[in-house]
Amino acid sequence: MSVKIPATETLDLPQAHGYAIVVEGLRKSYGSVVAVDDISFRVQEREIFGLLGPNGAGKTTTVEILEGLRQADAGRAVVAGIDVLKAPQKVKSRIGVQLQASAFFDYLTLAELIEMFAALYERPIDAGALLRRVGLEEKATSRVKTLSGGQKQRFSIATALVNEPRVLFLDEPTTGLDPQARRNLWELAQAIREDGRTIVLTTHYMDEAETLCDRVAVMDRGKIIAMDAPATLVGNLLAKGFRRRQVEREANLEDVFLDLTGHELREG
Repeated sequence: MSVKIPATETLDLPQAHGYAIVVEGLRKSYGSVVAVDDISFRVQEREIFGLLGPNGAGKTTTVEILEGLRQADAGRAVVAGIDVLKAPQKVKSRIGVQLQASAFFDYLTLAELIEMFAALYERPIDAGALLRRVGLEEKATSRVKTLSGGQKQRFSIATALVNEPRVLFLDEPTTGLDPQARRNLWELAQAIREDGRTIVLTTHYMDEAETLCDRVAVMDRGKIIAMDAPATLVGNLLAKGFRRRQVEREANLEDVFLDLTGHELREG
C-alpha cells in the first residue's frame, strides 16, 4: 500500500539523514508521575538499538509513543521519516511491532492469518515465503494454539513483517524460551537487520542486549542515564575500578546445556 505523507508530517532535515528514529526532548506524565523525562536519542538505519531498564523506568511508554500508540506531552519523535506526534496513525504503515504476548484468531491457519494481515495493508503477499523466512513453512496449515513458545514468537515476528517495515520493534522476544529457541530468535533478528531493517529491542536479558545490540540506552526513572555500545559501557565500568567478586569463566551453564543437547530447535 502506498501512503502519501504530507510534508508537514515528515522530517526532511540534513542532520536527520541516515537515522531511522530521531527523538528530541520527549516527555510524558501521568498525573504527578513523570514516565518519560525529557529524553533525546537517535537510532541509525540498520541498527539494532536496545532499550534497557528496570520495571517502571519508562521503556514501554517511550516505545508506545514511537509506535503511535500513546501521545507525548512534549518533544518530537520522528520514526521512518514520519513525525509521530503529528501523524500517529501514518507511522503504522512503516513499522512492525512484535509483542511479548499476542492474540490471534483461533480457527485460522498461520497462512490464513498472514493473508488476513496482508489484506489489512492492501498488499499482495506470499504467505509461504514469509513463513519460510521465520522457519515456519511446515506449519503453514497449523493453528497458533498448536505452536511451541519459540514458534509463537517467530510467527508474531512474521506478522510484524507483513508490511515490509523500515523499523521493527521487538518487545522481550525471548522471554520464557529455552536456550535453543533463544539463540534461534537472535539469529532471526540479525538476519532481519541484514535485510536492511532497523530494530528497537526491549529486553531484561543483558546477555541478549550484549549479543544483539549495536548500542543500548539505559533508562531509569524516565531518564536515559547511559547510552553507548555495550562493549564501551562495560569498558567504562572497568575503567572506574569495578571488578567482579567471581571471575567470569569462558563458558557458563547455558553453554554446557547447548553442548550436551545440541543447538537445533526441539519443536515437535
